[in-house]
Amino acid sequence: MTPVLHYIYDPLCGWCYGAEPLAWAAASVDGLELEMHAGNLFPSPTRLPESMRRYIQQADARVAKLSGQPYGEAYLGGLLHDPALVLHSPPAIAAVLAARQLDATKGLAMLKAIQHAHYERGLHVIGPDVLDMLAAEIGLDRAAFAAARSSAPVAAHIERSRQLMEAVGAQGFPTFVLQNGNDWYPVPHGRFASSPAQFREWLGTQVAALATRH
Repeated sequence: MTPVLHYIYDPLCGWCYGAEPLAWAAASVDGLELEMHAGNLFPSPTRLPESMRRYIQQADARVAKLSGQPYGEAYLGGLLHDPALVLHSPPAIAAVLAARQLDATKGLAMLKAIQHAHYERGLHVIGPDVLDMLAAEIGLDRAAFAAARSSAPVAAHIERSRQLMEAVGAQGFPTFVLQNGNDWYPVPHGRFASSPAQFREWLGTQVAALATRH
């Protein structure tokens, strides 16, 4: 049985943007399957009050320092201060699900496209036109993607993610949990925030150790 690394995330979570290199490192580990579970950080369309804007600015600075992830001026000096900015998780989750439906290998790429469009390019990533554009940029057929996005089973997916979070005691996003059969193991991803290569090596060691138990 192939071990599975469950990645619990939200497309609009800043700390998940910081963990993006870790997710890609995990996806490259031989003998390990990566399964993505989207949460619902912003279940309703949300405009940011000034207090939350300031909180996000502080969190972004910490994410940038720890992970080295890039933040563009279009976001820092533009989108984050745009009164028209609305944060809403389900449209972005639908986009990731649609990408995976069309190409099982494209889920992580779609998430990355959304995250960088938001934090680097300063785009309103919950808009259908933006999401369709991003899908085309990662090589998906735009019309097929739009159809898949509009019918994606978002509510059911979010509910399964919520149940998983409850089962494993996840406190928030991102959370990584390693599963081997009926056994579940917490993954201390935070200590690897600035070193995806070490995270990949650590996961590889865990996979090798699990293989010796069967």
